Amino acid sequence: MMKMVAALALAGMTWLDIHAALPRVATVTGAAILVTAVALLSWTRVQLGDAFTVKAKPKGLVTTGPYSRIRHPMYVFLDVALLGVILVAGNEYLLLVWVLLAAIHVWRARREETLLEEAFGEAYKQYRDRTWF
Repeated sequence: MMKMVAALALAGMTWLDIHAALPRVATVTGAAILVTAVALLSWTRVQLGDAFTVKAKPKGLVTTGPYSRIRHPMYVFLDVALLGVILVAGNEYLLLVWVLLAAIHVWRARREETLLEEAFGEAYKQYRDRTWF
């Protein structure tokens, strides 16, 4: 009986230690995700060069760097960076805002894809077929 009580007490203390450490782990993990995503976002912006516009208008088809694997890496890395911010902030309600922003990014990406396909035709279709999102 004593061993069972000791085991339960040890399990309870371990759970409390883990539960107390979770905010620190989330903060450190969130900061690492944020720093990495911002670095990737910066690299993506540099790769985009003169083709970057705030309002979607096709200036050129960029297929190098992160664009060689992902059609919309700026949206992907921005959303990942925002998840890092949410972890650092420790506010799970911000996930609702993140879901809304991610949905807006998907909508914008689809709109941009239509414009790019109109502007670059078959070259864009081939690019789209070999990349993710």
